[in-house]
Amino acid sequence: MNGDHNIHGVMVVGTASDVGKSLVVTSLCRLFANEGIKVAPFKSQNMSNNSYITVDGKEIGRAQGIQAEAARTEATIWMNPILLKPTSDQQSEVVLFGKRESVFSGKGYRQSFYEKGIESIKMALERLAQEFEVIVMEGAGSPVEINLKDRELVNMKVAELADVPVILVADIDRGGVFASVIGTLDLLTESERKRVKGMIINKFRGDIELFQDGVEWLEHRTGIPVLGVLPYLEQHMIEGEDSLSLQDRFSFVKDGALDIAIIKLPFISNYTDFEPFLYEEDVTIRWVENANQLGNPDVIIIPGTKSTIHDLQFLKNHHLFELILSHVKNGKYLVGICGGYQMMCETLTDEEGTDTGTRKYTEHGLGLIPADTVFYSQKKTTRVQGKIHQATGISQELHLQGYEIHLGHTSSHRRPFVLLEDGSEDGYYQDNGKIIGTYLHSLFHNDEWRHYWLNGIRSNKGIPVRQIVKLQKQKDQKYDRLAEHFKSHLDWEKIIEIVSMWDKS
Repeated sequence: MNGDHNIHGVMVVGTASDVGKSLVVTSLCRLFANEGIKVAPFKSQNMSNNSYITVDGKEIGRAQGIQAEAARTEATIWMNPILLKPTSDQQSEVVLFGKRESVFSGKGYRQSFYEKGIESIKMALERLAQEFEVIVMEGAGSPVEINLKDRELVNMKVAELADVPVILVADIDRGGVFASVIGTLDLLTESERKRVKGMIINKFRGDIELFQDGVEWLEHRTGIPVLGVLPYLEQHMIEGEDSLSLQDRFSFVKDGALDIAIIKLPFISNYTDFEPFLYEEDVTIRWVENANQLGNPDVIIIPGTKSTIHDLQFLKNHHLFELILSHVKNGKYLVGICGGYQMMCETLTDEEGTDTGTRKYTEHGLGLIPADTVFYSQKKTTRVQGKIHQATGISQELHLQGYEIHLGHTSSHRRPFVLLEDGSEDGYYQDNGKIIGTYLHSLFHNDEWRHYWLNGIRSNKGIPVRQIVKLQKQKDQKYDRLAEHFKSHLDWEKIIEIVSMWDKS
């Protein structure tokens, strides 16, 4: 880099996707923060439909927003300059410095965006170096995808640009940990391999002492220290980043009295909207992909999506469309968030081809909301605050906060759900909350609202109401618990040494 600020930090790469890089970075951010060090997370290029909206209304990967919280700092666009949001199997929307840039195919992105990407990464790193003492960087997937390596923007090239040491994370739970570590190191160039100053073995089950021979073998074979063997961490409650971690995040089953079925759309986005339900002891969450899985839930939720009309067609093609209508007809609860809200309208029209690629395309929705949605080219990304609209008939004043990320605009009607602080109205509310549609992501992170709505369902079902669960009070505690867990199994002093003693010459 040509900037005036030297970067002090470390890069965390993995032997594969979903080996635990995000969780390790989150833990390191809190550990450095606990040392009184001003620390920032960084991921140059993130591919995820889970977004985080910064205070100035910009869009970054949700993982970097969560890591910023762990670092006790405010998330900014410099922590994730490039966000790729898949819109189909072949194309992704490129969000650059928090704003929609364009849509590329994979080939087009590699050919046309690389140089711009490099300059953007340099700019972001320079800005972070001006403000923070340490930057904890996260790679993506594997750093040795040979077919992509010559123009990659997220792994060893970034470590080279920032000139920082690297820690390699491997997942022992999936098997083949020795081959994955040795194979990864062997495929790095000599200069790249010299940057790797430590390894972390993640997701170990059982007696860690039984793996001591494995640690010694790896260190002898590679000449690189194993910085720790981390036990498999169940129910850590740290929000996930992408669809690979979705099943793991919601994999434990509670035998709850309330059954919530969430439609697992092909292009689901921001599924972290529903993680607050994990803290409700009597709530069971099920992910539903076809008609046979739906059963007879108390609630169906249609989540956000990066491709609304495509996923509406998915509902129709998999016979979920008519089952959702039958569910509502039988007096059960239905909630649509963002794209799910749009699907509940009468029609959806892609005026400028931003959702389907075809201008003027129209698809009929569920018809449960007397409104129409039109997709334009202008994307709305903003944090919002408001309160439950008086039109809902809810007597108590419930305040809400969240964020919006959407292209579509939904026409007004007589049953708004939220009155926003700017005086505008959002969403749809009917039959004491049995039908709700809203653009408000993080709706259920609002404790007072979630408590009110769930207790209404409990009363309607004839089961006991419950005391409010305060998530915000637990959030900071979970970062500290995670950091303590990691520190107890890591050579923390060695990590400090790796960061502080890296030779920049």
